[in-house]
Amino acid sequence: MSRILVTSALPYANGHIHLGHLVEYIQTDIWVRYQRMQGRRTVYVCADDTHGTAVMMRARKEGRSEEALIEEMNAAHQRDFAAFDIAFDYYGSTHSDANREICAQVWGALRREGLVVEREVMQLFDGEAGVFLADRFVKGKCPRCGTPDQYGDSCESCGSTYSATELVDPVSTLSGARPEVRSAVHLFVRIEAMHDFLAEWIEEPGRLQPEVANYLKGHFLGEPLRDWDVSRPAPYFGFEIPDSPGNYWYVWFDAPIGYMAATREWCALHGEDFDAWWRSPDTRIVHFIGKDITYFHALFWPAMLKAAGYTLPSRIQVHGFLTMRSEKLSKSKGTQIFARQYVEANLDPAYLRYYYASKLSSRVEDIDLNPEEIAAKVNADLVGKVVNLASRSARFVEATGLSPEYPDDGGLFEQGVRAGAEIAEAYEAADTARAMRLVMALADRANEYIDRMEPWKLRKDPARARDVQDVCTVVLNLYRQIVVYLAPVLPRLALATERLLSVPITRFADATVPLTGVPVAPFTHLIQRMDPKRLEELMGVVEQPAPAPTFDDDGAALAAEPLAPECTIDDFAKVDLRVARIVQAEAVPEANKLLKLTVSLGGGVTRTVFAGIKAAYKPEDLVGRLVVIVANLAPRKMKFGVSEGMVIAAGPGGKDVFLLAPDSGAAPGQRVH
Repeated sequence: MSRILVTSALPYANGHIHLGHLVEYIQTDIWVRYQRMQGRRTVYVCADDTHGTAVMMRARKEGRSEEALIEEMNAAHQRDFAAFDIAFDYYGSTHSDANREICAQVWGALRREGLVVEREVMQLFDGEAGVFLADRFVKGKCPRCGTPDQYGDSCESCGSTYSATELVDPVSTLSGARPEVRSAVHLFVRIEAMHDFLAEWIEEPGRLQPEVANYLKGHFLGEPLRDWDVSRPAPYFGFEIPDSPGNYWYVWFDAPIGYMAATREWCALHGEDFDAWWRSPDTRIVHFIGKDITYFHALFWPAMLKAAGYTLPSRIQVHGFLTMRSEKLSKSKGTQIFARQYVEANLDPAYLRYYYASKLSSRVEDIDLNPEEIAAKVNADLVGKVVNLASRSARFVEATGLSPEYPDDGGLFEQGVRAGAEIAEAYEAADTARAMRLVMALADRANEYIDRMEPWKLRKDPARARDVQDVCTVVLNLYRQIVVYLAPVLPRLALATERLLSVPITRFADATVPLTGVPVAPFTHLIQRMDPKRLEELMGVVEQPAPAPTFDDDGAALAAEPLAPECTIDDFAKVDLRVARIVQAEAVPEANKLLKLTVSLGGGVTRTVFAGIKAAYKPEDLVGRLVVIVANLAPRKMKFGVSEGMVIAAGPGGKDVFLLAPDSGAAPGQRVH
């Protein structure tokens, strides 16, 4: 494919961008940046979704035109996206001449194919507001279970779906009035006529994630598809249907066509051929969407494109929701945090970009917003592992720059080069969680190297100046290699690294050739540590003043294993507890409980420890972790080898074993007092 066209779902113009929205746009932006770093021509377009009753009613309430409202919201949306380094090639609006024209063209194709039918529909009408009510604008008791305050399409309590006219004691959310039932002409697309095509289309390899295809087969394609209602009667803010005066295209008809309109407007600005992007097999079209709009994008949208003779999406990447305390963010529940609030709280957008990247996999899984986990990841990974490499080495070579030839590093840089293929594969699959794990494994190895080589000690001997330069050359190259792999996620860190080492980062291939002989700029802080309290305050987790904490420690663990006999401080002083990093972990096949760990105390000092934690931990999850060991325990000869210490853990045993870990900032070799 010579071109890639990428879109995210269009944000609705009635509300501001919140952190839930940003999951999708950050995921898309990362994927687009990765494609460009691979040298692929990639264009990212988006637009505001502007039509519908909600925008019309808000404009009425605020005493201004819908056009004035959507223009203001468009500017606000673009401002918020830019604050999080989300870079569109073009950002438009569905309320545009280009969108109206393409809607008419697609509509004409559907008419010619005989896919449009008309019929009377009974619908709730708010006499006070003077509008027909969409499902989201009416509430009442569920007709199945009787739960009150449910919307007009489905019950959150029992999960039933129904028509708004079936609600018991319905009330308009616009005026509070009891709506009446009126009939109106609606236009429908007979999507069942494309059933066989759609059933085949969703099965094509790479089109959808397997669980998404299975969902569509199980919930929709296992029976005849219902006709799709694509019109709304006046009054309605949108495009009037040319051959059906008084009726308007429903927002879900013209919103996806907005992808095409935004492309056409971008083409007009850059002298490009629109048909080369939407009617050519040489263009790969990729949509990123949330799981709640899969139905529209994977059934209605390809049916429209097929009928009108346009290129169909090559891939639809579906993601889960952002949750807070395991519940979806909700405006009605007061759990939305807006992008602008986050920025105004002086929280670095890089924190959120990295956290989302570390959580997003190729599967459709929700992400829970957890301030402590975000802070732990940022502080341990970005500050403690990545930026730490530059801060512990760059100052020592400001005067000399990097060595003129790349020194022997024991194969570390080449290991990073080989890891690049697997990292690239993860990015391509939108499995950034896996990509981040692979990158942090490289950071762990680089930190083990600097802990062993200790350039801060070497520099005390003037005769070792060249050794200091060589060690720092290795460390800064390993750091830059890691930043190249992180650049799609953290573009600002990549720019700061360019300034530090005087060489731009533009391609993934930049990670394959080490830098030599380049100057090193004075070091400045690259990423600050994150204070989780700022995000907690936004989430309403921390109240001021905070109540005294209460704990429910029932004493069962203490009763099961009473305190040992009293010892003196001299007895305790004999035990040398040290911070260590696990650099290798493997199962002992002949033992049911043991893992063989190699731990580093820094400076090239390692110990082999056999630990009875096999039931609780996978070996691959332990590499890079900081632990506490008894470092002066007499070696113990076992049939599997010699154990040279003990890893400190809590718990009764079996699966209930919990390794004790030092706080972030601790370093291998430090004594625990």
